[in-house]
Amino acid sequence: MAIEWRLRKVMAEKGVWSGAELGRLLEDKAAYKLSPPSISALITGEPKQVKAQTMDALCTALECTPNDIWEHTPTPVNRLEKPTNTELKKVVNEMNSNDKLPPI
Repeated sequence: MAIEWRLRKVMAEKGVWSGAELGRLLEDKAAYKLSPPSISALITGEPKQVKAQTMDALCTALECTPNDIWEHTPTPVNRLEKPTNTELKKVVNEMNSNDKLPPI
């Protein structure tokens, strides 16, 4: 699964070019205070987690949705093919009498 953090792009689309400006927007529009180092970390890196309150404040301040800030691309899953009953019978029938089946 690939999740892309797009805060910087959303900020640019809204004409917000600095962390200080984002901080002011958070306080003015969402009544939410984040320290300058926290704002910088959100802008420059991809966070491992974001508090729901912080996400709500970002979305309120930037007038966007969480889907705008996070972009999810599903990771394809390679599924193993299940053996058919005929294949299973063949394997069981070919077992030596010394072999034991696993417990059920």
